[in-house]
Amino acid sequence: METVERVAPRVRFNDPQIEMAHGAGGKASRRLVEGLFVPLLANPILETLSDSALCDFKGSRIATTADGYVVKPLRFPGGSIGELAVNGTVNDLAVAGAPRPLGLMASFILEAGLPGATLRAEVEAMASAAARAGVNIVGGDTKVVEHGFADGMYVATFGFGEVDARANLGPDRVREGDRVLLSGPIGDHGITILLARGELDLEADLASDTRSVAPFVEGLLDAAAEGLHWMRDPTRGGVATALNELAAATELGITVFEEAIPLRDEVRGACEILGLDPLHIANEGQILAVVAADAADAALAALRSVPGGERAVCIGEVRSKPARAVLAVTTYGGSRIIDMLVGDPLPRIC
Repeated sequence: METVERVAPRVRFNDPQIEMAHGAGGKASRRLVEGLFVPLLANPILETLSDSALCDFKGSRIATTADGYVVKPLRFPGGSIGELAVNGTVNDLAVAGAPRPLGLMASFILEAGLPGATLRAEVEAMASAAARAGVNIVGGDTKVVEHGFADGMYVATFGFGEVDARANLGPDRVREGDRVLLSGPIGDHGITILLARGELDLEADLASDTRSVAPFVEGLLDAAAEGLHWMRDPTRGGVATALNELAAATELGITVFEEAIPLRDEVRGACEILGLDPLHIANEGQILAVVAADAADAALAALRSVPGGERAVCIGEVRSKPARAVLAVTTYGGSRIIDMLVGDPLPRIC
């Protein structure tokens, strides 16, 4: 039997027990993944730490991804757990360069006592989202647990798709001088979930941005494939965590022009009340893209031509310093280091 060489963990996992922060996509999640899962399950594909695994199969490049959804409440303005499960899965494939998924699978953990009408509504939501994304849900599994053990329902998904031949993506492609593009306003999803729980005495006309980002990706591939170096959908941990992960992988610095970041007034107000940084708030329908400087204008035009991408903007650039860090600067000369998310200020948002 072929042996797998074990690798030293990049970080150590010595936490005595699992906390909510381990699922938030920030520093605790990084300790769990890189300090426990990666060294024990070591293999070259896993060690890339990508949201999608890429492998060659009979002459094709295949992207696969798996995810779990435990959002509370099940339904919220702009979406629901069923819609979110489909969109989140196809989005991980899309930003890996596979915007046209071949199939999805869905497993349901259902709580005894869940109303049949609630389950039907979520399956219908999944069917509608899958139809919009142009993908079939081809299989799955169902388990039922005792009343009080699953908040109604959880959904786990698996998706797969063929990588577009024009897509050549990865941290190794990122270079100093590249531009960082964002498809639209940040924080809508995370703050919408918080408001839907009634945890904040604030009235706001706000809805989750959950949707497929495949149209953004296809637009970028059509307009600027040669200059497109990296993409990510900034979900748990937000823009800050996604860019910090990129900075660490490239050992370069990323400078963000803070005042350029699109943000709705409702999100800004909620973050100010709660003392949260919008850059740490989850999104479910936006993408970050790193492109060569000479491709930035064409890439921005492509994003803005997609419905929902009208506010796409360049929010920063890749620089040599500060190495392995994200620096936010203002037009008034101020600056601050933006770290990864610490703790879990908004649990159960996806």
